[in-house]
Amino acid sequence: MVNGGSAARGVRALTRAYACPVERTLAVVGAKWTLSIIRDLVEGPRRFSELERSLHGASPKVISARLRELERLGMVSRTVYPEVPPRVVYALTSQGRSFRPIIEALRTWGRALENAS
Repeated sequence: MVNGGSAARGVRALTRAYACPVERTLAVVGAKWTLSIIRDLVEGPRRFSELERSLHGASPKVISARLRELERLGMVSRTVYPEVPPRVVYALTSQGRSFRPIIEALRTWGRALENAS
């Protein structure tokens, strides 16, 4: 699970580093594959293998790095179930779920682009 103190420190550091709210947001979600991971998790919790199948072209190393960063920022939680083999499930936290309207706006905008051509 996410350590609340660590997540709060990460967000405070971003707030200090970026005075512009748009730049601050892009610092969180601007890395390649991050928005795609959030898009998948908006639909509900996912196992790593499900994310990997959805993100064609993303290496497991990059997916892991993006998930760790989102977890550190308090946007994603990681739950490990004590099974053999261990089952790990990723889900958006309340802070991560607050990104849902942005994902929906991007979907709407993308559909409008498709229909415009």
